Amino acid sequence: MSGRLIYVMGPSGAGKDSLLGFARNRLKTEPILFAHRYITRPSGNGEAHVELSDEEFEVRSALGLFALEWSSHGLRYGIGIELDAWLERGCTVVINGSRQHLEQTLRRYPAADVVHIDAAPHVLEARLGARARESAEQVAARLARRAPFSLPDGVHFTTIDNSGALEDAGRAFVEMLRGAVAFGL
Repeated sequence: MSGRLIYVMGPSGAGKDSLLGFARNRLKTEPILFAHRYITRPSGNGEAHVELSDEEFEVRSALGLFALEWSSHGLRYGIGIELDAWLERGCTVVINGSRQHLEQTLRRYPAADVVHIDAAPHVLEARLGARARESAEQVAARLARRAPFSLPDGVHFTTIDNSGALEDAGRAFVEMLRGAVAFGL
């Protein structure tokens, strides 16, 4: 494949969706595509995704319509097979992935660039509490089980700290994406 895959991951509350939205709004005229995710959760709460029922997800999975799929926190997530067509055509494609499923992604897309979005623990806790998707006990449990990950040699890796102003981390993310396009040409 001649395109570039940018795999964005990080803990819940790090602001991945906010950064993705920030970048998408600023890169509308550039050759960077943002793949949407299919999730078995109602849409909203600042997260751009396609809502599917468990049954709809299972049908799409059985038909082989996901390039990547995983389960986490009782939900199912998928990235559509259009990802392969976009990469084949030389596009730079950004996806919102999962730290726990990075290895699966690197098996299928070994040249993926990995971007880890992170934030200070107190920031993560405050953001998760503000989302009001989970109880205080569930938030504490989520923070306690930070998913470890390791990278094989040769994987291009970038970390962006999103503890402060969204604009600061957003500008760093946009510049990283522009650099990926320039490097790929």
